Amino acid sequence: MTITTPWRKTATGVALLAAATLTASCSAPGGTGPGASEATTSATPEPPTITITPAQGSTKVNPGKRIVVTAEGGALDEVTVQDDDGQIEGTFNTDRTKWVSKTALKPATDYNVSATAGAATAASAFTTRKPGRVLQIIDVTPNIKGEKVGVGMPIMVRFNQPVANKAAVERALQVEAEKPADGAWRWIDDSYAIYRPAKYWAPDQTVSFNAALDGVKAGKDLWGMKNYDYDITIGDKVVSKVNAARHMMYVYRNGKRVQTMAISAGKATTREYTTTSGVHLTMERANPVRMISPGRKKGDPGYYDVIVNHAVRISNSGEYVHAKNNVWAQGRQNVSHGCVNARPDQAKWFYDNFQRGDVVEITGTDRELEWNNGWGFWQMSFKEWKKGSALKNDS
Repeated sequence: MTITTPWRKTATGVALLAAATLTASCSAPGGTGPGASEATTSATPEPPTITITPAQGSTKVNPGKRIVVTAEGGALDEVTVQDDDGQIEGTFNTDRTKWVSKTALKPATDYNVSATAGAATAASAFTTRKPGRVLQIIDVTPNIKGEKVGVGMPIMVRFNQPVANKAAVERALQVEAEKPADGAWRWIDDSYAIYRPAKYWAPDQTVSFNAALDGVKAGKDLWGMKNYDYDITIGDKVVSKVNAARHMMYVYRNGKRVQTMAISAGKATTREYTTTSGVHLTMERANPVRMISPGRKKGDPGYYDVIVNHAVRISNSGEYVHAKNNVWAQGRQNVSHGCVNARPDQAKWFYDNFQRGDVVEITGTDRELEWNNGWGFWQMSFKEWKKGSALKNDS
């Protein structure tokens, strides 16, 4: 016979109650049986934060800066920038969390920027300030509509303001020839730059000159705000060879002699009256031209005041190829004040057939043409010419 004590019953009840409690604590809400669903929880991710610089509504933003778009917490999907002229290109970093415009901001320009990164979007509209001074091109030579120029023709550019940042401006001056050739700019002064090829241009082609100055900082608060485009037509290769010692001039077109002229050159009694030897270029023409002796007044020794016809200038020191009814001296003796004179009919032919920038090579005197006398730029070697470029140290 088994006797159960009251204490034992109580302990057993407590144990069962504890087990039931533990079982309940391990059950998922909503039931404990097979097939009961388990609860799941998930947090919604925050969208990326997009920052655009310059910010929305900015005015008088300093030009020269870049547009920067960044995304924090995600990657940029697309960035679009528009200015007054069209769309602006830019580049992303490796993980596409940053975009930077390829070009700097231009002055006095409205910009609109939009960007997306996942579900996030952002926009910015801003304006850059006007510069204190504007760089402009006030003259390009040659620039006569329909003109054909000679193979020696340089491209001469004058600006309205002195240029301090010459390298930046020079990079914006682009020359492209149909028949490619090496060439370089040389700064004559702070507002005057000249381009010439290493060798004469190839004949019968178009040379394009583009000045992409819009947005270029040329100096303190000095900015370009306009681009310029010019097409220059190179004509036949016309080279005249003058031998002052033999009193003869020969004109060649594309390598073929087309004119033989007896001439008289400077009498060389003074340096002033000595024709310069070297590579000259034809510059301009006039008919007639009044020639007055420089630095002398009427009655002084060597004074002259004469009218000549069909005159083609070849230097700034008063040298022309011109007509002179001086047949007794032409081909025999040098009697002029420094010019090259020829028989009137032949001088007229030369006057009628030359192109600006044609080459006139003079030999036979003891006075050299200075490189900066007229368009005597071919007197300087190309190696020396390039030393005048602001980009001479670029590689």
